[in-house]
Amino acid sequence: MGRPKGGKNRKWSAAEKLEIVGRYLASGIGQRKYATREGISRGMLHDWTTKYLAQGAEGLERQKPPGNAFAALHTSKNLSEVERLRLTVAKQEVELSRLKNGYHVKGGGGNKVFVTTSGASIKSSKT
Repeated sequence: MGRPKGGKNRKWSAAEKLEIVGRYLASGIGQRKYATREGISRGMLHDWTTKYLAQGAEGLERQKPPGNAFAALHTSKNLSEVERLRLTVAKQEVELSRLKNGYHVKGGGGNKVFVTTSGASIKSSKT
């Protein structure tokens, strides 16, 4: 099963998820067989069922918007001060993570080289 190449992923509303999970729990059929009958993956049915049993109907609501919240901020020229500060903090958190893992970046753009703290190059973006 799966979507055709180039197709879009289906977005399920919380009401649709709740209906499918409710019918599954009432059916007494195995997850794999029921998921095939509904046309969804077994993993998706398992995730929805687990969230429903742990948190109720609220667990099936979308928790956060998809994607990176800061992706569009760095291209915007008219950021508010708060947005600019949030972007700066996010960039610093990424840099701290790099340093904790023992490497830093030299160069920029297409000439980036990731260098370990011992000085040996571990990855280059010029491939």
